[in-house]
Amino acid sequence: MIESRAVVAPGRGKPVEVVTINVPEPGPGEVLVRVRACGVCHTDLHYREGGINDEFPFLLGHEAAGVVEATGAGVTEVGEGDFVVLNWRAVCGECRACRRGRPWYCFDTNNAEQSMQLSDGTPLSPALGIGAFTERTLVHAGQCTRVDPAARPAVVSLLGCGVMAGVGAAVNTGGVSRGDSVAVIGCGGVGDGAIAGARLAGASRIIAVDTDPKKLAWAEQFGATHAVNAAEADPVAEIRSLTGGNGADVVIDAVGRPETYQQAFYARDLAGTVVLVGVPTAEMELRLPLLDVFGRGGALKSSWYGDCLPSRDFPMLTDLHQQGRLPLEKFVTEEIALDDVEEAFTKMERGEVLRSVVVF
Repeated sequence: MIESRAVVAPGRGKPVEVVTINVPEPGPGEVLVRVRACGVCHTDLHYREGGINDEFPFLLGHEAAGVVEATGAGVTEVGEGDFVVLNWRAVCGECRACRRGRPWYCFDTNNAEQSMQLSDGTPLSPALGIGAFTERTLVHAGQCTRVDPAARPAVVSLLGCGVMAGVGAAVNTGGVSRGDSVAVIGCGGVGDGAIAGARLAGASRIIAVDTDPKKLAWAEQFGATHAVNAAEADPVAEIRSLTGGNGADVVIDAVGRPETYQQAFYARDLAGTVVLVGVPTAEMELRLPLLDVFGRGGALKSSWYGDCLPSRDFPMLTDLHQQGRLPLEKFVTEEIALDDVEEAFTKMERGEVLRSVVVF
């Protein structure tokens, strides 16, 4: 066992604690990663609040980049010294989705077999199968993707979740292409990722929708051409007005509430596409006239992790960033220490940051 300082959520709604945990040496198919940076994501806050499940204590953190320190038997994907971004969808290669050539829908993703533990031997539940608010973490080899080692860890770590979810919602799920009009409802980290993805894909008009003027200003940094404050105007009417009265070709709901989904549905053009990438809660229900669903045509899609394939998308997006075509650095509001995670959650809830990033 290797001792490592880590951020742990001990129970529902309780403040996180920084403690020393025990990390096993890697077994077959496993990799020990020395974490260099890890973003503070809303999903980590959901784990702390018990919004995911009740399998406390949780080892938080999952948007991470680091260096492979050791590998277990049979690992060929990565080797000692490789700079990697971690992912929470290590495809199995054997399930029905993988066999159909759609590994981004893999139904049997891989995680490390061994458990990391508190010093008293209590097993930890790693957030999204990663658990990276720690100096070292144990993951499955398939959760490691090599990227350009010249990239800043604090920047490319965000590809591990939120940014990838947003970029992928636009490019992979929404199929945004040159000349398309795109509207993005909700301009946090995921929404701004969708805006950046739409810009990469060549969208001609990118409409950012939010109720927070600060977030609308952030959205412009990532390529939004127009901003709509939904607290002051009807977003459906505004999006239609900005698209010749037709609605946008692709509308991305990065909030995940029934009311924002309805806005996305009615703000799209006939035969347009709605993409839901914001995560709803279990009690939420949606009501839409079935005749409208039929009559408007097009596609209603959900985007899981931006329908990404980490082995394909992480290196590509890192290279685009290194070329100056994807401003990942603008997502990083602040770099913090491991002891500052609880305060970072507070800033996140207040809407003061896009991303706080723990740097080791």
